[in-house]
This record gives sequence, structure tokens and C-alpha cells, in this order.
Amino acid sequence: MSDFVSHMEPKLISWRQSFHSYPELGFMEYVTTYRLGKVLEGLGFTIHLGEEALERDARLGVPNKTELDKHELQAKAKGVEESWLAKMRGGLTGLVATWDTERPGDHVAFRFDIDALPITETKDTNHIPAKEGFHSMIDQTMHACGHDGHMTIGLGVASYIAAYQSKLKGKFTLLFQPAEEGGRGAKAMTEKGWLDNVDYFYSGHIGIQSLPIGTIAATVDGFLASSKFNVTFSGVASHAGMHPELGKNALLAAAVSATNLYTIPRHSDGITRINVGKMVAGSGRNIIPSDAFLEMETRGETKKINEYMLTEATRIIKAAADMHDVTCEITPVGITEEMICSEALIPTIIEACKSSDYVKEVLPVAKVSGSEDASFMMNRVQQQGGKATYLLFGTELNYPHHHQAFDFQEDVLPIALDAFIKIIEGGSGIE
Repeated sequence: MSDFVSHMEPKLISWRQSFHSYPELGFMEYVTTYRLGKVLEGLGFTIHLGEEALERDARLGVPNKTELDKHELQAKAKGVEESWLAKMRGGLTGLVATWDTERPGDHVAFRFDIDALPITETKDTNHIPAKEGFHSMIDQTMHACGHDGHMTIGLGVASYIAAYQSKLKGKFTLLFQPAEEGGRGAKAMTEKGWLDNVDYFYSGHIGIQSLPIGTIAATVDGFLASSKFNVTFSGVASHAGMHPELGKNALLAAAVSATNLYTIPRHSDGITRINVGKMVAGSGRNIIPSDAFLEMETRGETKKINEYMLTEATRIIKAAADMHDVTCEITPVGITEEMICSEALIPTIIEACKSSDYVKEVLPVAKVSGSEDASFMMNRVQQQGGKATYLLFGTELNYPHHHQAFDFQEDVLPIALDAFIKIIEGGSGIE
């Protein structure tokens, strides 16, 4: 299939650069979903959109109506058809594409995340997207994690399935998932039942750690369970000079929380993390602050350890509110689970990639950190007897993920595509 991958390379580059130039944040990927869907529809896939793809009430951290309405209007202006927009309205973005060969065989599922990050991309001319003119056109929004590459790989996999469907067997489900950042979207697709009765599940990531082009990892180890949540403190405003005793200072409650959260004892059973990433409070130097807001997260090596961190964090937040006689509201906005790849897939992937002209080395496992909501999908597949893994695709990284100058080597795109093609051929098989 090397000729097929070689033929696809210009398309892969074009798709990636187009997606990179128009990034969209989680649950607002209206244009992205539409563009993906039109390609997949043209290939002959059955498209599942809106509430067919997502369980509405299982979403977390959905933007407010004002933000959703704004992006829906922008999507309409960008040419998204009303029939598509109607199904996505209210933040029901992302899609599922299915192909049934109607020949007995395995059910194979792939997941590709599609959202961007709230980062302003650098315009430095040493940054290739800026130098070559495909940098982000959207203020404060950027593909700074490789998801533009992931969905490009997904379209490549879809193109292969469509081109060779007469020689394939079994079923294929491609999940183009919204809102991966913050752990918000995978659970909604999982709860819709798309991972039920799947025999093999594959997801993956460009980069994470810097690896030579041509190197991939068959599994990863180290993703943490996590909880993302917002905290709102509500107090009473007052004149800071004339009547300070009448005020109830929400800013101080937030500050006490932020500093004391880092005193949670580490857990002897495994890795723990905590971070307060954002605090907004107050309105003026002579006003007792009546409102304060935190965005934060906990992480743990296992679900149990993360629950320990979340319990302790909740206790500290409520104690800080009581100390300053204010109220607090804790709102969950994201969650991930621990992830354990199916080691049985390692020899299968190594063997499948031996015939690849693109993949030069397959590492059995790569150490990672952070968190991934693909964990929900993997765990559902494994709970029902299927096998699941998460691959890494090597690239040089001059800047870390989530950096305003993040970029990857586009040569990784055909490598990742060829790896997935070899896996399909080695797993579901060619008739």
C-alpha cells in the first residue's frame, strides 16, 4: 500500500494546513466537523451527527449559550449548511463515520480528536505555519497539540477503507471526537454506545515526546486519571475604607484555597498532581471583592488516587470559604480515567509494521504523562473483552505541546497513516 500512501501525501498536507488555519475550541468545532463530514460523506461513509454521535447530557464543560450562538453564526458565514448546523446546534459537534463491509470480521474503531486550544499562535517567521501562511486565522485559538494532524490521519484512514473496501472485511467505526482538551468529549461518545461490541480500538498522538521521524510506539504508559473543575466564591462587596467589616472577601477565600491546595500530602500508592491554572477576582482597589473564580484540576495515577486528591481539594476549598464567611460552588467540567494499553497488541503491531516503507522502528512502549479522555473509550472496549491501545507517532519537537510556537514535522502524517493501514491489514485482514 506504499503507492496509496505516497499518492495521499499531498492531500494529507493540504488537509492538515487547512485545519490548522481554522482552529475551533471544544464543542464549538462546527466548521471543522462540517469539513470532515463532507469529505467522509464523499468517500461513502455513513455519517452520524449531533445527538446520533454524542450523549448530550454526558458532555462536560459545554460553553455558555452566548459563545455557542456566536460560533454558530460564524459557522453559517463560513458556509456550513443549515441541515448540518441544525444537528450540531448547542455544542453537539464531532461526528462518527461508519463502514460495514457486510463480510464477517472484526469491528475495528479509531478515535481522532479535533479541538484546538485557547492560545494565540506566534507570528514569528521561524514558525513554519507563519512562514508558509497557514497559521491560525482565529484570535486566541490555535492547534497547539497536533489535533490538526490527528484528524488528517483519520481522513487518510477513511480514504484507505473506501478505496480498498472490496478487499476488507468486518466493520469500521471512525470517531472524530470534540473537546478532548480538558477531558470533556470522549465520555459523551462512549455513553452513546459507539464503543460497545468493538473488537479492536486504536487511538494515538503525534509527539508528546520528541522521537525520530519513522519511530512509533505501540503502547504508552503513564497517563493519569484526572478531574477538571471550576470554583466560584460568592461574598459581599463593601467599601474597603468606610465599612470593611460589612464585606465578605471572596478573593481571600480563593487565594487561601489556591495556596493550601498545594499542601495536600502526596499519596504513597502512586503519582498525584494538582494545579490551579486561573484565578479571577475583584473589581477595584477600594472594593471588598464579592466574587472570585478558579479553574483547576487534580490528577492521580489511578482513579482511586485521583478521587483522594479531589476529596482533599474539595475539603480545602470549602474550609477556605467557611473561613471567610463566603459561599462556594464547585462545578465539574472534565474528567479522564486511568489508561492501560492491551499489551497483547504489541507483537501484532510490530509484526504488521515490518512491511512498512514508512515506519522504521516500533517501540513496545513509550512513557508519557498528562491525561487523555480516550481512556473512556479504551476502558469500555476492554471491559467488554476487546483490545485497545494508544500509539505515539514520532516527530521532532522544538517546542512543547500547548506552546504558541508548537509545530510538528508533516512527514509524520504518511507514517502514521501507513502504520494504521498495516494494523488494519494485519488485524481485520484482507480477503
